[in-house]
Amino acid sequence: MHALSHGTTSTPTTIAVPPALSLPVIEEAFPRQLHPYWPKLQENTRAWLLEKRLMPADKVAEYADGLCYTDLMAGYYIGAPDEVMQAIADYSAWFFVWDDRHDRDIVHGRPAAWRRLKDALHTALDRPADHLRHGDPLVAGLADSVERLYAFLPGSWNARFARHFHTVIEAYDREFRNRTEGIVPGVEEYLELRRLTFAHWIWTDLLEPSAGLELPESVRHHPAYRKAALLSQEFAAWYNDLCSLPKELAGNEVHNLGISLVTHEGMTLEEAVVDLRRRVEECITGFLEAEREGLRFADGLDDGTVGGKELGGAVRACIANMRNWFSSVYWFHHESGRYRVDSWDDRSTPPYVNNEAAGEK
Repeated sequence: MHALSHGTTSTPTTIAVPPALSLPVIEEAFPRQLHPYWPKLQENTRAWLLEKRLMPADKVAEYADGLCYTDLMAGYYIGAPDEVMQAIADYSAWFFVWDDRHDRDIVHGRPAAWRRLKDALHTALDRPADHLRHGDPLVAGLADSVERLYAFLPGSWNARFARHFHTVIEAYDREFRNRTEGIVPGVEEYLELRRLTFAHWIWTDLLEPSAGLELPESVRHHPAYRKAALLSQEFAAWYNDLCSLPKELAGNEVHNLGISLVTHEGMTLEEAVVDLRRRVEECITGFLEAEREGLRFADGLDDGTVGGKELGGAVRACIANMRNWFSSVYWFHHESGRYRVDSWDDRSTPPYVNNEAAGEK
């Protein structure tokens, strides 16, 4: 299917979406938006990747814009103040580079390097100011990005963000062990682990500085809000698994829902793809219902007081951006160079990665 995309240029371009990955409901019912700061965002994040030495200069020049990391975030956190949008985009770019380092440490058998990095990231997350000049660019880059994120909301939000990201780091460590030992997790185990490796609650937490308000626990844990948040993230995780299956099969990976379905449920690859697509589509229909419930909940919070109006407005803004996540994730997977496996010289080695660990050749 062909559809209009409004991604990396000011002029809409026609993107060919393979039929197996096409979701007409996204293209028709989830109109794409892009934060007006996006052109500057792209320029600044590219410069930040260079400044923090997170990607070699030649790879930044050749691949950074085409990877569309800023497009993904600029299509999600609509309404965020520019400085919040920039901090989120830099953190997201860092996250992708970290994901690539994790992958390369597995592929090249570098468990000691991974353990050093994991431990340093835990420490930097709690004390970012002490790690801004760390020798490993990934540690210094995390410190820089989270220190900026921590400036927008109270310390209680910072502590929650750090708590959620500590669990993400540990989930990456579990994935490291699984992939190193060739363990394909069972479906339920994988679903639980994927919610952490995809950082569901991190991206949901970041809705709050975008809306300018820390939401109270009673709101964040309310079923109407939490269900909409979870389904938006589940859609992204399962659609990512659907789109990245060829890349991950080429790299002999074990962490993909499709691979778990084949290994543990006795499905053929074709049947696993159908099941993945069904799960993705159920996330969309479930979200549309949860969205209505969430907006009714937001209306109820607006009780006529100044605080109630502010809180109801923030919840509506967060739910609107949960909706934006669907279209942003969808188009990202068809625009970003991360998924163009067939164009790579080596289908198991992305051309945009640095194969060295910090301090190693």
